[in-house]
Amino acid sequence: MSHRSIDLDGILIPGATPFDPETGDVDVVALRANVRRWMATPVRGVVIGGSTGEAVLLDRDERQKSLDAARGVVPEDRLLVAGTGAESTRMTLALTRDAAQRGADAVLVQPPAFYKGAMTPEVLREHYLALADDSPVPVILYQVPLRFSTLELPSGLIGELSEHPNVVGVKDSRGDLGKLAEYVTGSRDDFQVLVGSGSALYASLEVGATGGILGVANLVPGWTAELHQAFRSGDQSRAGALQEKVAPLHNGIIGAMGVPGVKFALDRLGYHGGEPRRPLRSLAAPGQQKVEELLTAAELLGQD
Repeated sequence: MSHRSIDLDGILIPGATPFDPETGDVDVVALRANVRRWMATPVRGVVIGGSTGEAVLLDRDERQKSLDAARGVVPEDRLLVAGTGAESTRMTLALTRDAAQRGADAVLVQPPAFYKGAMTPEVLREHYLALADDSPVPVILYQVPLRFSTLELPSGLIGELSEHPNVVGVKDSRGDLGKLAEYVTGSRDDFQVLVGSGSALYASLEVGATGGILGVANLVPGWTAELHQAFRSGDQSRAGALQEKVAPLHNGIIGAMGVPGVKFALDRLGYHGGEPRRPLRSLAAPGQQKVEELLTAAELLGQD
């Protein structure tokens, strides 16, 4: 069955996961509040269970509860994407079925990487084809940032997988424009490439990316969505000006500090960020000061 009609054109937010400060459980009320506020901007949708959402630290039932919470507040004309990658094909399939049952429009699937040496292109091809054959919803491949515990998906493999009618796109978070361009040129014409680096959004759109799944969009959903819209409408000047505002936030917070930085910045911007889940630690004082400086320089503090 073909699902190629799904339109990923735009910006999706890989939503952070707030936890209850007393119990440590996922705070679904806070999550819904964040999603409602994000959906008040012209973003394409939200990803629940991505890297920024601390997915690898969540239990299976927590992923389900998070999807249920988000589905209730994501409008029908926006996308709810679920991160479902796991180390075994069996668990990846199970998480994908969970997501489909809870109303996810598509799944974002990172590669299994613990047994990295055994994950040859042939093994990965079999893994993803089994998923694509079984998944009730479209599959988006996920090239995780290489600084994480992961592997690199060769452009030839992406091109092969793009031929499957249920593999509709890829998120590339390597931050390498040349390699992203290889994904664009080496895949089917209707295959949708999404960038994961907020500092490279404008340049990625220039080389043929469809849009982005951007950690920095947690903080500035409106700016990132407007950047995309300005580029699409031919207003390169406005798009370029917005890229200059977004890039320092991506580089200084998302790229340099990761989840703890995103969560502290969310708190300062009036969202629900809170503490990361252990073993991740909350942002230390020097990092907090740097976030304050970046948000102040961007004229974001004290604004809705």
